[in-house]
Amino acid sequence: MSQFDSKIGKVAVLMGGASAEREVSLMSGQGVLQALRSRGIDAHAFDPSLRDLGELRKEGFERCFIALHGRHGEDGTVQGALELLGIPYTGSGVMASSVAMDKVMTKRVWSAEGLPTPKYVWLAPDQQERVRVRTVPDELGLPLIVKPPREGSSIGVTKVMGYSQMQDAVQLSARYDPDVLCEEFIEGEEVTCPVLGEGASAHALPVIRILAPEGAYDYQNKYFTDDVKYQCPSGLPEAEEREIQRIVLASYRSLGCRGWGRADLMIRASDRKPFLLEMNTSPGMTSHSLVPMSARAAGISYEELCVRVLLSASLDHRLLPGAPA
Repeated sequence: MSQFDSKIGKVAVLMGGASAEREVSLMSGQGVLQALRSRGIDAHAFDPSLRDLGELRKEGFERCFIALHGRHGEDGTVQGALELLGIPYTGSGVMASSVAMDKVMTKRVWSAEGLPTPKYVWLAPDQQERVRVRTVPDELGLPLIVKPPREGSSIGVTKVMGYSQMQDAVQLSARYDPDVLCEEFIEGEEVTCPVLGEGASAHALPVIRILAPEGAYDYQNKYFTDDVKYQCPSGLPEAEEREIQRIVLASYRSLGCRGWGRADLMIRASDRKPFLLEMNTSPGMTSHSLVPMSARAAGISYEELCVRVLLSASLDHRLLPGAPA
């Protein structure tokens, strides 16, 4: 019997799903599944796009490791279903997942908290006609970034260099999300920083520097090539690394995240100021993924990381002692 059996019980690793990131989720999920099994945990694959979530309770699952990415995976919907089923799950709760999945809402929270994030223009479906779209570069400058606010893995993202590209960029983004986010482009270095834990006990892991060919840190380069180079330890000055970790922790706590997450940032070349881009509440766990890389630099193996995240599984509404059942 494993040392974890009595404490953890039967575990479902939720993977696949129906989002545009299904392929990546399957890779993440298989990695997590093998890691948990290697530690003697009774873990099983479960694809919510192929099976009803209600089967989790019928089959006696006691915890879920969410290795889903994108919609219906990290946007609060699966989290809400698991709350109703009463099955503890990894990562952030319903509200934090929902807000963090929407980059516009995330930026609103961060701006209200005084945290640095690039300027942006939100184009609702009725604001995407050519006349309006052509004015966006006047507000944000060029180049700028156009992306769907509720997708991940750089899907549907365009770096716009001139006015003539705007309409095509908006149309591409709108294929993935009715709303479109246009964002000031920050010239500089891209970094990412994971977080483990909750509330006051949450702590940032080492920062990773991302060196992509010609700055093309896109879906293909993220998952299917070895062209992107990563530096961890980052090699940044110690004060810079500490400041990034401070901002990331503040951004994580401001959204109410728990369990684990990973913030992506840009460091502006002109003044070395960091800007928050997004918070991932169900980060990738593939062979190319960044949380395992950062954890390794902190002396945490992939298997140990998976177990730590699983042990943090919880519910938003844990029954308080003495409360009526």
